[in-house]
Amino acid sequence: MYLYDLVIKQVDIKDPINGVDGVADIGISDGLIAAIEADIPMHQGRKLIDLSGYTAIPGIIDPHTHVSEFWGSHNGQSMLAKAGVCTTLDMAGPLDDILKSIPEHGAGLNVAILQFASPPYTFTCSNPSQEEIHSLVESSLRNGAYGVKLLGGHYPLTPDASGLLIAEIARQGGYVAWHAGTTEHGSNIEGMREAIAMADGHFLHLAHINSYCRGTVISELEETYEAINLLLKHPHIYSESYISPLNGTSLACKDGVPISKVTCNSLLKLGFEATEVGMESAFRAGKVGCVINGGSESVRISGEQGIKIWRENGTSLGGMFPVNPPLPRIMLAEAKRPEGDFVVDCLSTDGGCLPRNVLVEKGLGLVFLDVITLNEFILKTSWNPSRMLRLPNKGSLGIGMDADITVLDVESRTPVATIVGGNIVMFKGLVCGSGTTIICTSQGEDALKRRGIKTYLADPSQKPLAMSQTR
Repeated sequence: MYLYDLVIKQVDIKDPINGVDGVADIGISDGLIAAIEADIPMHQGRKLIDLSGYTAIPGIIDPHTHVSEFWGSHNGQSMLAKAGVCTTLDMAGPLDDILKSIPEHGAGLNVAILQFASPPYTFTCSNPSQEEIHSLVESSLRNGAYGVKLLGGHYPLTPDASGLLIAEIARQGGYVAWHAGTTEHGSNIEGMREAIAMADGHFLHLAHINSYCRGTVISELEETYEAINLLLKHPHIYSESYISPLNGTSLACKDGVPISKVTCNSLLKLGFEATEVGMESAFRAGKVGCVINGGSESVRISGEQGIKIWRENGTSLGGMFPVNPPLPRIMLAEAKRPEGDFVVDCLSTDGGCLPRNVLVEKGLGLVFLDVITLNEFILKTSWNPSRMLRLPNKGSLGIGMDADITVLDVESRTPVATIVGGNIVMFKGLVCGSGTTIICTSQGEDALKRRGIKTYLADPSQKPLAMSQTR
C-alpha cells in the first residue's frame, strides 16, 4: 500500500509562510501536500522524483497573462508551464476562445478567465447602457468567467460606463480588473488616478502599475512616486507590476491608424507616427514585433519579415514594443508600506502567449541584485496573488494545501519542474501536462462541466484573503 502518489526527494524547500527552509522530501496524496519529512522511505511513494540540488517553492501564480489565440497563439498555457507557472489569471479572454482551445492546447494549469469589456468586441460602443452592462457580466459569469476586465487603455469606455461596470461586477459577485483608461484619460498616470476614483471604494485589481509610469504625462520618476502614493492611500486597490521592458498590444489598424490607444501611444513614445505608415517604420527599426505562432511557442517577428506577416494577416495581430523603462519596474517591485508589506502586491508578466514569461528569470535577477529577497520573491509570486485571487488552498506548501509546486535552479534562474495538483506538467523544459482546470464562480460551474471541463470553485465576492497581519 502506497502512502503517497508522488514523493519528491531531497529538494531544498523554501516556504516562508510556514517557516520551512531546508532540504527534505515532499509527499503528495490526492493532489494535496501530505507530508514534508527529512527522508520519506522510497517504498511509500507510487512515483518518485529526485530533485536534489534544486529549490522547491510554492507554485507560482501569475496574476496577469493572456492564453488566447486572440492575442498571439494558443501556446500560452504551455509557455506558462515551461516558465514554472502553476496558476494564472487570464486578463481578457475571449472566454469562449480559451474554453474551446483546452482539449488541444491545455497544459495542466489552473486558469481563471476575465472576459474583456471592450468596444467594438463585447460592447457596440464606448457608452453601453445599464442593460448591456448587466448582460455582459451575467453571461460571462454564467459561462465560466471568473469576472470581467475593463480594457480601458486599449478600447476605452466612458468614465460613467466604467464606473457602472465596476459596480455591476461587484454586485453580481465577479472579479473585477481594469487596465486603466477611459475616453477621457489614457493608459497613463492620469488614467490611474481616474480608475481609483471611479472604483468608489470597491475592490479593484488595477493592472500592471508599471504601464502608467512611462513618462508620458510627467517624468517617469514622478509618475512612479505618485503611483506608489496612490496605492498607499487606497487600500481597496490591489495590483501587480511586470518586469519586462516589452509591453503587449494589438497591432490591428482601421482607416490607416491603430485601433488600440496603447499602440498609438507606444508608437509616439518611440518617435513614430501613430499610423500604419509609422508602424512600418517601427517594424523596420526593430521597435515593434508582431506575435505569431512559431510552433510550440509564440515568437516576436520584426523587420521586413514582420511587416510581411502583419500585412498578410490584415494587420490583426498582437505585438510588442520596448516601452517600459527600467527604473519604475525596479521601484515598483521593491516599494513597501510602512508596515512592511509591498505596495504593489504581486509580480506578473502580462505574458502567456506573449513571449515575455520572465517571472523566474527577471524576478530572481532582482533577488541577485538584492532588490528583494528570495522569500519576498515567493511572497510576490505565490502567496500574495493567491490572497488577491481568493484561493485559500494555494500560496504555500503547508500540509493539506494544493500540491502546486515550482522547482527552480536558482543559480541559473530557470524553472526545472512545474507540478500542479500533484501532477508533473513540465520537467526540464518538456511540457507534459494536458487539459485545464478553470477557476470559476458557482454561477459558471454547471456550464463548464457540461463542456467536460474540470472546475475549481472560488468566490471573488468575498474580501481578498489576508496577506499579512496588516494587509
